[in-house]
Amino acid sequence: MTRYKISLLTGDGIGVELSECINKILENIHDKSSHLKFDIRKVEAGDNALIKYKTALPDETFNEIKQSQACLKAPVGESAADVVLVLRRYFNLFANIRPSKNYPNIESISKEVDMITVRENTEDLYVGWEFFSDNDTIISLRKTSRNACRKISEYAFKTAQKRDRKKITIVHKSNVLRKSDRLFIETAREIGKKYSDVNLEEMYVDACAMELIRNPNRFDIILTSNLFGDIISDEAAQVTGSIGLAPAANIGENFAMFEPVHGAAFDIAGKNIANPTAFILALKLMFEWLGDKYSDNYLIDQSIKIEKTIDMIFNNNIKTKDIGGKLTTFEFNNKFLEMLNQV
Repeated sequence: MTRYKISLLTGDGIGVELSECINKILENIHDKSSHLKFDIRKVEAGDNALIKYKTALPDETFNEIKQSQACLKAPVGESAADVVLVLRRYFNLFANIRPSKNYPNIESISKEVDMITVRENTEDLYVGWEFFSDNDTIISLRKTSRNACRKISEYAFKTAQKRDRKKITIVHKSNVLRKSDRLFIETAREIGKKYSDVNLEEMYVDACAMELIRNPNRFDIILTSNLFGDIISDEAAQVTGSIGLAPAANIGENFAMFEPVHGAAFDIAGKNIANPTAFILALKLMFEWLGDKYSDNYLIDQSIKIEKTIDMIFNNNIKTKDIGGKLTTFEFNNKFLEMLNQV
């Protein structure tokens, strides 16, 4: 039996309520499983921490995260860059993985969509290199390295090999960004030569944005850079129903952080109406990653159970108010737990 140390970053706004849901699920699995045990460490970061400790990412929080095997991060507010970007860079979380798929009884633009955006997670405009060239002009610099392109491409092709369709669409804008995006696609092509069983296509990012609306079923895995991936994955989440259902994984060589894609939603914080599904699916991604890393089939089985339970929940039309249901945050979470224990 392995005991996993998990840091739970409680965040801001609705993050506080969603963290309670995830903590309850982890405790439930811990109590009912003879194989899976968790040491859950709640930590503070974000706007509330900034007010309380004068820093968005306190040393105590950072140290707890460094000592854990994975981090579950609730949404944070305006100080997100001082939390998320710092953690991504420190742990070199080079891959941002965002699944987008349809669930039963969820209104969506298209049906039978099941795709993953694999986004480079450490470079691009997100390095924050901006400066004034004069009083009225700001220059923003974009970073693209061959090493980062190689790592994210390898991750995408390995992921594609595990899927039925085995297809990758490289999304870029090399007709305008002739050096940086040319490096990105040339590196991805070179990596692709080792994966002859994976089908490869290329698409400009503006065409991809249109095609996601017109024909989202054509996509299996989208491989792209940081900024494009951020935007495209949000669009894909809406195509399949709601950003409230969209999880994300930030993957590194030895550490990973898992979170809902959506923000802290201060306007509904404390009202017990936030949808916890995205964070529950982020928990599923964490179990998958830990299961692969530590060759723990019990974690893999648990991730499958979470996915099945979410399908069952929506098949039975059990939903929160934001997606046409009647349940509160905690009522939905309790229903999820009840059904999880029956799977």
